[in-house]
Amino acid sequence: MTDAAFGEAASMKTVESRRRRLIALLPFLRWWPRVSPATMKTDLLAGLIGAMIVLPQGVAFATLAGMPPEYGLYAAMVPAVVAALWGSSWHLVSGPTNAISLVVFATMSQLAEPGSANYVGLVLTMTFMVGVMQLAMGVARLGTLVNFISHTVVVGFTAGAALLIIASQVRNFFGFHVPQGASFFRVFGTLLTHGSDINPFVVCVGLLTLLSGIVVRKWLPRIPYMIVAMLAGSAAALILNRTFGAERTGIETIGALPGALPPLSMPHFSFDTMRELASIALAITGLALAEAVSIARSIALKSGQRIDGNQEFIGQGLSNIVGAFFSGYPSSGSFNRSGLNFEAGAKTPLAAVFSAGFL
Repeated sequence: MTDAAFGEAASMKTVESRRRRLIALLPFLRWWPRVSPATMKTDLLAGLIGAMIVLPQGVAFATLAGMPPEYGLYAAMVPAVVAALWGSSWHLVSGPTNAISLVVFATMSQLAEPGSANYVGLVLTMTFMVGVMQLAMGVARLGTLVNFISHTVVVGFTAGAALLIIASQVRNFFGFHVPQGASFFRVFGTLLTHGSDINPFVVCVGLLTLLSGIVVRKWLPRIPYMIVAMLAGSAAALILNRTFGAERTGIETIGALPGALPPLSMPHFSFDTMRELASIALAITGLALAEAVSIARSIALKSGQRIDGNQEFIGQGLSNIVGAFFSGYPSSGSFNRSGLNFEAGAKTPLAAVFSAGFL
């Protein structure tokens, strides 16, 4: 090989090495060449549908987590953008999820009053800690750990989550007081012993919301059933309140949500606080990573994409670290929003970015 040829080969090797380092730092450069006017159009449509779905979901999930309603929307904005750009999946949509919200409430409600300023501050601190742990695991290339989570564990967790959802919403569905943080058996014991306290107006709204969602999902699957259910329940509550008066019906509303970008926030960086939250953060870290990577891989089986588990760890970690400073509580991949994103024809992660923008 001549000196000129050797020098050219060395130069090409250096350029390739720099390219790999740049892609490792900015992984969205991998799929950016796929972006075209045609993909932008489909991604915009998928993003709009995703924003419509996450709007009621975000409010509901924040309520499950014991956070003010608007925090569910904040968790679906900045964290969703960061996870989309620094993850590896083309279709995974991150943000608030049912499972994470339930675990946040079940663990954090023991430390502070849900919805209080102290509670919100502790949750934001825990979000930062979760992000740091996720990022560290991604940098340490521990993405293969999720392969060791058995199907039995997933099934058991899903069943338990369903029961926790039911228990956490008994007070809202039947319209009577249940102490915050009450155990599963105490909640239903209260329901049986305080049947006379059930509010029929609230139950009417709850049943209409539930039934309308079930009917639309079964017979009109192309229509977002969650939005229809939310509108039907809201209309019923409005009619009942105007007919009988809010004082008589006892139907409470959350009022207008703040129409603004997520406010800046600051986690508590005290050693005592972090020590108190360490075990909770570790548990949510494992759950969130297993959820995100499992969803990404299940959709990749349909799309033909290859998922990099380590990069997903990094993307999820960065999203929670950044989210902690933009009023976002712990986020992860959402199964129904990610599936809907794929079915809506999304071609690149820009669909998740557009969804956050529309929201």
